[in-house]
Amino acid sequence: MSDKYFDEMITARRTIHRRPEEGWTEFETMWYVCSHLDQWGIPYLTGTKVINPKFAMGRNEQLVKDAMARALKQGVPQEFLDKTEGYTGAVAVIDTGRPGPVTAFRFDMDALPVRESDDPEHPPVKEGFASERPGLMHACGHDGHTAVGLTVAHWLWDHKEQFCGKFKILFQPAEEGVRGARPMAESGIVDDANWLVGSHIGGNFKPGEICVQTGGFLASTKFDITFIGQEAHAGNAPHKGHSALVAAACATMMIQGIPRHGDGDTRVAVGKLNAGEGRNIVAAHATMQMEVRGSTQEVNDFMAENVEHIIEGVERAYQVKANIERVGESSTLVLCPKIFDVLEEAMHKVPGAKVLPRYSAPAGSEDCSWLIRRVAEHGGQAGFFLFGALNHGHHRPDFDIQDTQTLPIGFNTFIEFAKIVNKA
Repeated sequence: MSDKYFDEMITARRTIHRRPEEGWTEFETMWYVCSHLDQWGIPYLTGTKVINPKFAMGRNEQLVKDAMARALKQGVPQEFLDKTEGYTGAVAVIDTGRPGPVTAFRFDMDALPVRESDDPEHPPVKEGFASERPGLMHACGHDGHTAVGLTVAHWLWDHKEQFCGKFKILFQPAEEGVRGARPMAESGIVDDANWLVGSHIGGNFKPGEICVQTGGFLASTKFDITFIGQEAHAGNAPHKGHSALVAAACATMMIQGIPRHGDGDTRVAVGKLNAGEGRNIVAAHATMQMEVRGSTQEVNDFMAENVEHIIEGVERAYQVKANIERVGESSTLVLCPKIFDVLEEAMHKVPGAKVLPRYSAPAGSEDCSWLIRRVAEHGGQAGFFLFGALNHGHHRPDFDIQDTQTLPIGFNTFIEFAKIVNKA
């Protein structure tokens, strides 16, 4: 990897790290990507050409409008914002002009609602690229993913005379909450792909370690739940009220008691619960954010349906109104064995990489599963790999990826894969 591409990739990662954006609001990040694609002359698609709005879950229209206004103040051109049609996500298309396979590489862009550590020894603080947006942080490495994807696109464009066929570089929104991959898949953008590769940095792997993932993606359903009760004076007329707070608390405890399924692993988490108006008021409002997961789609569906039954019962028992909305879903990993050997062949060519045995332990959920499934359903081969970093644990304020050491491993894996399957 030449200094030119290395420097470009590290600059991209650190620039994006400074301006973290949650899912469906990544307009500054998207502009950074697309403005560079424009600079290099690389064609790309945006808006509803790469996102099917019918499948865009967990997208808040007001937050999108606020994000577009913020991006405008940060120098993103109005013409570009109009081009997005209000949807983040972009796909660079590199056509070599020679017959050959269509190869898609996927990279996610969004950040998390985590306040970054201000410890002077935290590398982004120490080196001057910590988050400028309090309460938001790239605490899962997607800034690194985007930087790798952008640099891969540039390298492939500069060297396209060495290749045949076509490349599609997918910059996906809203991976957190597993909201962005399915609407991208449902746009049809990967229906012609013969190959698709996604990846993730970190996990339990050290810098330089790399492996193919052959299982472990848990199917998941994310819920936003609201409870509306009746306010009343908690001292002199509590009987006239219906407490949304108590209803939500009851639902929380009942959800923890959903029977676990005998046919696979399950997870359940109530991650956020807000309720109440004041100390002496029967609470009229409560909101909950939660999720379930399962090692198979059937097991996950069992968990999700039980959540819905519990909310229905609590609504009646506590005489409140409840609304439950599915705001994100992911699937399990479809296995395409043919791609595993090709990925490992590419990995063995990466300088400094230590190729580990294939990995299949439960590793959370990953909405790249929808893109993998879509490609497999259309006769292509799709897979996913992991490459390590000393990250302290994902979704933490002190998360870091040692970009100068780790990102070249990911970059070179994509490039070596391209050389194998699209060599002219």
